[in-house]
Amino acid sequence: MGATCQGCQSGEEFPVPFTMAFHPIVDLVQRRIWGYEALVRGTDGQGAAAVLSAVTEANRYVFDQACRVKAIELAGEHLPAASDARLSINFMPNAVYEPRACIRATLGAAARTGFNPNRLMFEFTENERMADTAHVANIIAEYKRMGFTTAIDDFGAGYAGLGLLAQFQPDLIKIDMELLRGIDESRAKQAIVAGIVSIAQALDITVLAEGVETEAELTALKDIGISLFQGYYFAKPQVEAFASPDQLRLAA
Repeated sequence: MGATCQGCQSGEEFPVPFTMAFHPIVDLVQRRIWGYEALVRGTDGQGAAAVLSAVTEANRYVFDQACRVKAIELAGEHLPAASDARLSINFMPNAVYEPRACIRATLGAAARTGFNPNRLMFEFTENERMADTAHVANIIAEYKRMGFTTAIDDFGAGYAGLGLLAQFQPDLIKIDMELLRGIDESRAKQAIVAGIVSIAQALDITVLAEGVETEAELTALKDIGISLFQGYYFAKPQVEAFASPDQLRLAA
């Protein structure tokens, strides 16, 4: 518990104001909301790009911490305490110096708002190859020990592929939407996704299909054996609000 890092000592604030939108994740077997992903948005309605363009190497840690705290504060305010829905937060592995030290602000926000930290899921993705995979493996292992759910986002895109999965096994993988787009008309995509599902089952990893937009895509993915979904087919993200089950399109 005595671990610390330079970033944790900083009193700096992120220079651009932002808030969060929340996108539901649905379990079609249980026909319920499994969780919500927190997505950064500008306070005047700007998309994520307007905020992310202000992230630099110097303020990466501050931004990562601020996103966690904002998402948890909003969830604590708006999500019913009795709900078991998870809150999924994207994190930057390069912004985590020492997992147990850097989680303090997250746990503090959960305590202040009465949000159960066991409902937290942390998902990560990297557009560039990770220079220190051992560090990322350590983060995942520590987060698992602390009771958090861990996930690889955009699986099947860029460097988030089988090589990454061989080095660390998260609780969940989110298959990249480009692999799923038009899957109902592509035997190649169906075979690839079925292969990913088979590997994940062998490793006891849950699979989530993200970016689902059509009923045909959904049907093809259900036939492959996927039950967790996210996408505009069900609902769009809501700024500072959490869609209720009766607002979702759960038919199919």
